[in-house]
Amino acid sequence: MKLRPLHDRVIVKRLENETRTASGIVIPDNAAEKPDQGEVLAVGPGKRNDKGEFVALNLQVGDRVLFGKYSGQTVKVDGEELLVMREEDLFAVIEK
Repeated sequence: MKLRPLHDRVIVKRLENETRTASGIVIPDNAAEKPDQGEVLAVGPGKRNDKGEFVALNLQVGDRVLFGKYSGQTVKVDGEELLVMREEDLFAVIEK
């Protein structure tokens, strides 16, 4: 199934955090925090401004982004957990 976000929404897949600390201690799944980084899988067309013109989003598919722990709405698609959120819920794009 493919998702096509509407307006200024994006589909983000969480990226997994490290399960070991720097000293080599393994962190169990139930003690680990939710990752706050993800990869953009789909981008909506944008939203309309006050004049009725479309304003495109500043994101592209494949961008790596930062967001809050409780941002977005979680959905399951083909057994995979994805987030649907507005562009304004994202904090930053991680540049490589």
